[in-house]
Amino acid sequence: MMTPEQETQQQEVFAIAHHDFEKGLNTRAFFKIRDHAIGEDLVQETFTKTWKYLVKGGKIEVMKAFLYHVLNNLIIDEYRKHKMTSLDVLVEKGIEPSTGDSHRLFDMLDGKVALILIQRLPIKYQHVMRMRYIQHLSLTEMSLITKQSKNTIAVQMHRGLEKLKLLYSNT
Repeated sequence: MMTPEQETQQQEVFAIAHHDFEKGLNTRAFFKIRDHAIGEDLVQETFTKTWKYLVKGGKIEVMKAFLYHVLNNLIIDEYRKHKMTSLDVLVEKGIEPSTGDSHRLFDMLDGKVALILIQRLPIKYQHVMRMRYIQHLSLTEMSLITKQSKNTIAVQMHRGLEKLKLLYSNT
């Protein structure tokens, strides 16, 4: 197993990973499951399983990739155990379908419009906008991938966002 020194080091790495990736993992889980509570549970289970793996002496090369891999497997498990329920059965039990999700619907539609509008941007802006807002990459990660400075990436993101706002206001 681990020495107390190694465990402390792993705890620090794990705490940083939790801070850096929890939001993105929650976003992905909600996008796939469409239920905040279940998504948050899956993310917590992701971190729990990852911690157990580390304690057993497992090696993780890229924490972000590992966490997303674990989460994706948990999402697949959730899909498999999901059972369809007839609307008639729900109504008989006294559960009425809700129609108050209009804000969520508008948010989803706005997000889809934004994704479509990103495709209308010049290529160099499309690339950084996708990395930032779809893949949730940090400036450092984007800089490593594109081999450009963080400042260059930040400028491209700012300009791309301004162009995206213009496109959105014209729709």
